[in-house]
Amino acid sequence: MTGRSLKATLDALYAGRSQQHLANDPLSFCHRYADPADREVATLIAAVFAYGSVAVIKGSLERIFHQLGPSPSRFVDRFDPHRQQEDFAGFRHRFNTADDLRALVWSIRLMRQQSGSIEAFFARFHDPQADTVETGLNGFSAAVLGLDYRPVCGPAGLPKDSSFRFLFPAPAGGSACKRSCMFLRWVSRPSDGIDLGLWSAVNPRQLVIPVDRHIERIGRLLGLTARRTPDWRMALEITAGLRRLAPEDPVRYDFSICHLGISEGCTGKSGPACRECPIAAHCRPQPNG
Repeated sequence: MTGRSLKATLDALYAGRSQQHLANDPLSFCHRYADPADREVATLIAAVFAYGSVAVIKGSLERIFHQLGPSPSRFVDRFDPHRQQEDFAGFRHRFNTADDLRALVWSIRLMRQQSGSIEAFFARFHDPQADTVETGLNGFSAAVLGLDYRPVCGPAGLPKDSSFRFLFPAPAGGSACKRSCMFLRWVSRPSDGIDLGLWSAVNPRQLVIPVDRHIERIGRLLGLTARRTPDWRMALEITAGLRRLAPEDPVRYDFSICHLGISEGCTGKSGPACRECPIAAHCRPQPNG
C-alpha cells in the first residue's frame, strides 16, 4: 500500500469521528464549558489524570469537575490552600491523591497569576521555530515542578518522592509524555468538533502524538514504528510517519486511530472484527490465539 492510499484511509477515518467517540474520551469534559479560560483549565486537569481505564478516568473527572463548579478558572483563581485544606478529601485516582489534586489546582493558579494563562506560561519555554514541542515540554515540566508548593505541602515544599511529579513528565527523562502531548493536541489543533483550538502559541505541525497503548499497538500494525518501548523516541517516530502524510497537522489522526482501540475494540489480533475495520487493508494484525 502506498502512502497516498494510507493517507486517504486515515483522512476518511478522521472524517468519521463521532460524538459517541467523544463521549468516551476525557476531552468530553472540556466541552462542557463555553468560556475559553474554563476550557483551558479543564483541559490540563482532564489530561493529567487521563491514565488508567476509561471508566476510572471518567469517574475521577466527574468528581473533580463537580467540585470545581460551573467555572473551573474561577475556582482555581480563588483557591486558598489553607482555607480549603479539606477540598477533594478522599479523592484518589490510582496512586494520585487529594494532596496531588490540590497541588495541581495550586499550580494552575500560580501559572495564571504569573503569566495570565496556561498558554502564556507554556510559551515562555516553547520555541515557535522548533520542529516539535520537545523543548517547550521540558521547560514547562521543570517550571511547574519548580513552583512554590509550600502553601500546599508545608515548609519543605514539594517532596522529591511526591506522586504529583508523575503528572508532569518530560521528554528529557525519556517518557512518551502521552498526557502532556494529548493536552497540547486538545488546545493547539484547530477547533474541529473534537479538539478545541484554544492556543496560538504552538503550531499544529510541532505537535507530537500522544502514545498510549492503542497508538503504540496500531502504530506498529501500520508500520509507523518498529520500536517496542513506548517512549519519547517512539512518539517522535510515529509522528514522523504521520507528518509525511499531513506535514502541517500530523496528529490530526490521533483521536480517530486511538478510538479504534478505545471505542471499537481493536486488539491487534486478527479476527472477525478486522473485516469491518477501516484500516484493515494497511494493517498486519497478529494471529489470534
